[in-house]
Amino acid sequence: MDATPSRRGVLGGALGGLLAGAPSAHPARPARARTSTPVSGRASVRAAGGPADPAPVAYHAWTDRIAFTRAEGRAPYTDPHTGITREWEFTGWTSPTHRPDFAATRLVPSWNADTPAGSWIEIRLQGTYRDGRPTPWYVLGRWARGEADIMRTSVGGQSDGRSRVDTDTLVADHDPLVAYRVGVVLHRLPGSRVVPAVRRIGVVASALPDRYEVPASRPSLGGRAVELALPRYSQDVHQGEYPQYDGGGEAWCSPTSTETVVEYWGCRPSPADLAWIKPSYPDHTVIQAARATYDHLYRGCGNWPFNTAYAASYPGLEAAVVRFRGLGEAERLLAKGVPVVASLSFTAEELDGAGYSTAGHLVTIAGFTAAGDVVVHDPATRGDAQVRRVYRRRQFENVWLRTLRRRADGSTAPGAGGAAYLIRRTPRA
Repeated sequence: MDATPSRRGVLGGALGGLLAGAPSAHPARPARARTSTPVSGRASVRAAGGPADPAPVAYHAWTDRIAFTRAEGRAPYTDPHTGITREWEFTGWTSPTHRPDFAATRLVPSWNADTPAGSWIEIRLQGTYRDGRPTPWYVLGRWARGEADIMRTSVGGQSDGRSRVDTDTLVADHDPLVAYRVGVVLHRLPGSRVVPAVRRIGVVASALPDRYEVPASRPSLGGRAVELALPRYSQDVHQGEYPQYDGGGEAWCSPTSTETVVEYWGCRPSPADLAWIKPSYPDHTVIQAARATYDHLYRGCGNWPFNTAYAASYPGLEAAVVRFRGLGEAERLLAKGVPVVASLSFTAEELDGAGYSTAGHLVTIAGFTAAGDVVVHDPATRGDAQVRRVYRRRQFENVWLRTLRRRADGSTAPGAGGAAYLIRRTPRA
């Protein structure tokens, strides 16, 4: 494989330095690739007045720059969403095998990449079962920042009868995985000199217990309030706009939250990026984020790694899909000035003040009150001015971290399991 990890452009620090307390790095290949383990092993979340709560979650990343240096071959690709077939030259990279400290039932990859015009990447993932047999090489995304070359897409119909791909997640509920490898295939037009590159690629592995309720946590900021000055964007002001992207703005909680954090860090789409948008529409940057995160197979803007890849396409930002084990981790991040985009599911009765029910929703944690309640920017509001909400700590914690929820008819549905986007400035090396 000729996609060469280069010492140039190595990401300084690690996302996990903020989550786990300090950066951790060790070589994946002698003198060639650097890895980081932002959330690793069996951590514990201490319940208020109760025992430690084991939460098997581990995030592992390769953080050298994997760049297209020499073509390995050529192959056609027929875009399933346009029917257009084009020839591409390609090269690839495969990670060493990584073994978490537990057998994982969920693997979610995420990546930070540069795809100049005339290029795109494919992300692959292969797991290993307890009996030593591997899964197939599953495709977890075909991605480019723009849409001029391919339509950004997940890949359906992938299963070997023991595991399967659910849009952006490798699921192995009944046959957990003890190890995995990540693959990257970089494509560019034949004869081109453009250099697609991956700056960071990681996987969050988890084996969270089935539970409708998680142990309560105590506030960890010592009675101190913290709140970040985030932009305020409502998704609902875009109702009916550009329905080709997930039916319109009423479904844009994920890109709205992602754009909120991108702009908090001082980045935003260029005037050229926004030129296609109808001038009379509000908040053009949110509309652009919806287009830039849209998954043409899933037909939605809620593909988790597509959102973090969009955020990390801005110079100076890095991003990952992670899972949190408690609000204490979020409190430490907010105290350092880093917001968190959290995935929730709940009924109106389970989250006082929300006023709606949802099977899946994204909000941005902007801070904590002195009492430990959660300050969020919730895009499911009538207008930008109403976005700021304060949710009760115990309620918010449960609808974010639990892995099961009960529907109104009494049936069971998946919970969010602490899933989140972590977007921050790239630390200096």
